Amino acid sequence: MAPRWKGRTAEAKALADPISKIVSDLQSSLLQSEAHASLSGSSALLPVEPQHAEILTRACFGRPIITADKVNQWFQLSLEEAFYLSHHLGCLKITHHQGTTCSIAELWQYMKSKIANFPHYYKAYSHLRTKNWVVRPGSQYGVDFVAYRHHPSLVHSEYAVIVLSEGGSSSDDGVDGRLMVWSDLYCTIRLCGSVAKTLLVLTVNKNGHGTVSPTTLDGYSVEERSIRRWSAEQNREDQVAAANGTK
Repeated sequence: MAPRWKGRTAEAKALADPISKIVSDLQSSLLQSEAHASLSGSSALLPVEPQHAEILTRACFGRPIITADKVNQWFQLSLEEAFYLSHHLGCLKITHHQGTTCSIAELWQYMKSKIANFPHYYKAYSHLRTKNWVVRPGSQYGVDFVAYRHHPSLVHSEYAVIVLSEGGSSSDDGVDGRLMVWSDLYCTIRLCGSVAKTLLVLTVNKNGHGTVSPTTLDGYSVEERSIRRWSAEQNREDQVAAANGTK
């Protein structure tokens, strides 16, 4: 499925301003400002200045919190986003509600306590982000994430992402065995087709590592499988066109 750009100039704008450069600029900006976010339930709240709000929006990290205060702005980061900025990019410090800065180990334990399968979700999230995909929540489509080739203002999301663990399910990892029944898979594929997205299944493999930690997570691998609904009619028409030399 080809990218569905929003407007004639959208692809050119994306090529002129790649996501990799925008994220690099965000990293530099947050480092210079010594940015701090505070944990709040299953998210992290980041106070930002207007220039930081602009680049966070361009890089597609977090969501702005609308308040009457036009000077002091806030962004709400998901736990995956917060840990990626803190651990992978090293440009964000995160504090407890008491105001003390969390170590990576403390942050990891906190996020695991809020989301049982956080290690798998985070591994899948960081896997896509390091490949310069924009990753956003996918709950509105019944999946874990949706992935965009560039900013959502320029292109529609291309993939609906579901995260699985090695073997398909594991109660210890909090993964619920989705897509193990053919009817679930069929319904999911039909749903993805109805919203013009390809189903992308990311299977996180432990590769023999035991206890999950930020260090051992680096040794995990992610297997990608894209699944589409096969159309007999479309396939027949393609074959006829090829035989006639028109395609």
